[in-house]
Amino acid sequence: MFRLDGRVALVTGAASGIGAATSVALARAGADVVLGWFAGDPHDVEPVVGEVEAAGRRAVAVEADLREAGAGDRLVGAALGEWGRLDVVVANAGIARDVPSAELDDDRWRELMEVDLLGAFRCFRAALEPMRDAGFGRLLATSSIAGAVQGWPRHVHYAAAKAGIVGLVRSLALEVAADGITVNAVAPGVVVSPQSSDPVNSLGPDGLRSFAERVPVGRNGRPEDVAGALVYLASEEASFLTGQAIVVDGGATLSLL
Repeated sequence: MFRLDGRVALVTGAASGIGAATSVALARAGADVVLGWFAGDPHDVEPVVGEVEAAGRRAVAVEADLREAGAGDRLVGAALGEWGRLDVVVANAGIARDVPSAELDDDRWRELMEVDLLGAFRCFRAALEPMRDAGFGRLLATSSIAGAVQGWPRHVHYAAAKAGIVGLVRSLALEVAADGITVNAVAPGVVVSPQSSDPVNSLGPDGLRSFAERVPVGRNGRPEDVAGALVYLASEEASFLTGQAIVVDGGATLSLL
């Protein structure tokens, strides 16, 4: 079950965290992978290339800045140029910035929205035509419990973008269902990653330890926890599931206490 043999996937934010784990998980399920990465990211995408190849699949790393209008077209074009097809898009790239709302100017709001929300749509939009032609597609995005389920003080632009992901997948799912394309999101809870470990813009090590104490399963998430859900959503077995945002948070949002 959940095999992706013969499929081609595109993952953005593939150099670290959920994106890296998802790229490797997709490869282990049988997919070749385009690894979208940002040159300003301090994380090296080459180890992810190596892990995909160690799983017996091919990887192509493509640098792209999702703030640029043509970024989605370039990433999708890489898949079509290399394999002549694109079956799965995982729009995962995102940034978080800690900014009090009174200091959140238009430029900082716009920058985050362009990466976290518009960047996802740019990738989806570019993939629609080849997926329609093939009669199959899986458009997947990474939302968050911040925005999709809960709020996050000093991160209102982040929460707004992640809430926007949910609206995007629900609406686009209705538009493309008849074309054989499903559209879904995952909404992770706190996952230990380079981004969440950042003490300046996210929780940092102390915040991660504190949050883990409130998670019913007794720990924070791992990138692989989210990757597993995304592999399922990419598979044939998920063909009757569309327009959903699946919460992967260890039960953190279940209780009011």
